[in-house]
Amino acid sequence: MFVTQILKSKATTGVLTIDPNASVADAVAELGARKIGALVVSTDGRRTAGILSERDVVRELGRAGQTVLDRIVADLMTTDVQVCAPGDDAQAILERMTEGRFRHMPVEEDGLLVGMISLGDVVKARLSEVSMEKDALQAMIAGHG
Repeated sequence: MFVTQILKSKATTGVLTIDPNASVADAVAELGARKIGALVVSTDGRRTAGILSERDVVRELGRAGQTVLDRIVADLMTTDVQVCAPGDDAQAILERMTEGRFRHMPVEEDGLLVGMISLGDVVKARLSEVSMEKDALQAMIAGHG
């Protein structure tokens, strides 16, 4: 299975982005309203400048308190962002996310954002793939394949 197949299976298309100069409070409001765990940080909505995850916010809240909400996204965002391409193998992406201990990955093609996948998206796709393989094997064993 490839990243492009995961993107096609998602309920929503496109990528939610936030400007690096937006307030952390605005970012938190967007995360909560959309029920998502991360936003791609971008000045133009097309190129990745960073990523802001709920973990980034919680870590800084624990360190600095609620004043963190008055700061800007650029102060908290991760700038060393791992990205993938639509043609990347989902199993390899799952391994990268697990080893790197991150849950969200922008998908880029020719340096431009085309989507975002989460660890949950990749696991769901992999479970679906395994289920289909199991069904095919059971049909073969039963003499129907």
